[in-house]
Amino acid sequence: MSEYNPFDRGPHPVGTRQFNWTDTNRNHSLPVDVWYPATLAYKGQDLDPATQDRYEMVPGMGESVQQAVKDAEAEPGQYALVIFSHGFGGERRQSTFLYSHLASHGYVVAAMDHVGNTTVDMISGRGAAGDPDIIERFIQSRPMDASFVIDQMLAGQSGLDLIPDQVGMSGHSFGGWTTLKTLETDERIKTVLLLAPAGGFTTIDPDNVMAKSLNFAWRREVSTLYIVAELDSILPLDGMQDLYNRNPEPKSTIVLLNADHFHFNDTVEQSHDGFKLLMGMMAEGMDEDLRQGMDTMLTSMKPSSELVAGSHAYALINGLGLAHFDGELRGNERAEKFLKGDLVSTLAERNLGVRRLSQSKS
Repeated sequence: MSEYNPFDRGPHPVGTRQFNWTDTNRNHSLPVDVWYPATLAYKGQDLDPATQDRYEMVPGMGESVQQAVKDAEAEPGQYALVIFSHGFGGERRQSTFLYSHLASHGYVVAAMDHVGNTTVDMISGRGAAGDPDIIERFIQSRPMDASFVIDQMLAGQSGLDLIPDQVGMSGHSFGGWTTLKTLETDERIKTVLLLAPAGGFTTIDPDNVMAKSLNFAWRREVSTLYIVAELDSILPLDGMQDLYNRNPEPKSTIVLLNADHFHFNDTVEQSHDGFKLLMGMMAEGMDEDLRQGMDTMLTSMKPSSELVAGSHAYALINGLGLAHFDGELRGNERAEKFLKGDLVSTLAERNLGVRRLSQSKS
């Protein structure tokens, strides 16, 4: 293996801060969390359960923990910025495994709630995945959320010093679509990491409005890395293939074998099995057509015990995600060489089963 190793945790302890910023142009407030390199005074505290940040993602639904110290003092320096967009009905802290890994290697990561489209909103019944009006509203608002947070971060509102020409973006599911869409209007974003993104045309949904809304006309070259799941039961692989086909070069895709849609979230097993249980309960109250579609999806979902372990998914996403940003934002030649090598063999040495996704000729 190359001496370049993006898989191990970096040398920086990780801190996290919370903000609530209001876009006065839209009268729209967003909770935003930020992860960053902390001073060595916090060394080990981000990995110690006794000092890690604990929070409730949904009030009354149990405590979550992340590998970061709340309000830790930041290590002085100027850093590259990565913005993260959560999935439909997700939450800004859905993938802290990735945020904290990047921060430990000297990045600043900012993730916002897309208010109205979060876990709390879905549980409370304020949004429905199949409602076209809701989809259209977030097609308009989500990219504006991302650009607004970039504005605030580069203006110093987080108290951190950032490098203006080193801005990347990542997102999962609807957040992956948000990332692609934001590229059309925000030229500050230099490169993106797409995790099981939505917005691909499929045989099941050939008239997908999210797919139609993407034009891939970015007015500059943007390097994209897709990491997708072989057995994605929510956003099937043919949709990923369509996105990859339409995406201009330079681009690359890695398929994580025996993985499903929630392998990009914290607590994979809990998220996957909990979603399957909840959707099964909701299907009982649906009309016949919707229930049949839901039953088909749920039947295709293996229990988490039969899928690749979440720890393997995190190792893959952390390693490849860091290498991608190192190469494209920092110009790290060793990272570029690593990604251009035989990744399938390199990852197999780490017991990570993957394959490439090739350009379709159809």
